[in-house]
This record gives sequence, C-alpha cells and structure tokens, in this order.
Amino acid sequence: MYQTIMATFLFALTFSGAFAQLSEKQLAQVKVDLVSAVESSKITDSLYDKLNGLQRKTPIVVAYVGALQALKAKHAWNPYSKVANINRSLKTLAQAVKMDNNNLEIRFIRFSIEYHTPAFLGFGKDLDEDRKEILKHYRNENFKSTGDQLVKNIAKFMIESERCTTEEIKVLKKFI
Repeated sequence: MYQTIMATFLFALTFSGAFAQLSEKQLAQVKVDLVSAVESSKITDSLYDKLNGLQRKTPIVVAYVGALQALKAKHAWNPYSKVANINRSLKTLAQAVKMDNNNLEIRFIRFSIEYHTPAFLGFGKDLDEDRKEILKHYRNENFKSTGDQLVKNIAKFMIESERCTTEEIKVLKKFI
C-alpha cells in the first residue's frame, strides 16, 4: 500500500511547477524519474544528487529533495539509516515550509511523508498543521500555479488519509 500511495503522490507531482535551473526537457525527465524512484534506489540516489547539487534551490526543489530523502529511507535496509534519512527528510521539508509557508504542494509533500511514517517513531508532529493549511487552500480556492490534476490528487489523498473531518471532506470533494 505504501508503494501505491507514494507512486500516486509522485505521479500527482508530475503536474506541478518548475524546478530551479532546469530546462523544460530536464524538468520533464525529473518528473518521470520521481515516479520511477519509488521502486529504484539507484534512481532515487541519482535524482537526489542532481537536485541537491543545484546552486540555488527554490522552495519546491528543497521540498523535492526532502521527498527524495524519504525515499532513501524507504530503500535503506538498515533501520538506523531509515530513521536518519527520515530525520533529514523532515528537517529539509521544514526548511522548505519556512521558505514558502503558504505553498500547497510543499505542505502536501510534508503531510504525505509524515502520514506514511510509522506513528510510533514520533514523526507526525506537523500533520494537523499541514492538514489545516491544505484545507485553507481548498476553502479559499487558492491554488495559484498548482495544476488541476495535482489539486484533484491532493484532495483524493487527503480524503483517503482519514485525517479529515466530515466538514473538511465536503470541501475536498468539490475538487474531485
């Protein structure tokens, strides 16, 4: 189930904004690679190195680096490495949120990663805050440059997460 939801999450992101210092052709390849990274540690490492090596990172690129760090945790066999990579991922995502606190996509990336992290590890501290911020975007229909498909996929994910109230689900269903 984790792999299916993560693949859906990454596929949804293929409809979103641009990366710093990447051409349109490079961006298209990064998006394809993100989907493949779910199942491949080699692609995860390669894409991580590529994005992390950019000189100036936009907030969304920082968030994608955080997502790739979470995928590194998924691919690691050593429990210590898994926890260390999740710690790095969440710190990187906190940095991305700090850089652009009102970005729907960044909040969704962090929400989905914390959602998929086992609760007993204590890494879900931002779930409620991110859920509220995501719902604020939907209530205000504040999607800026977020593509229609991503808006729809985020709404579906939020409903399926079972973290939303009945009232919040009604708001989200308008966008499916």
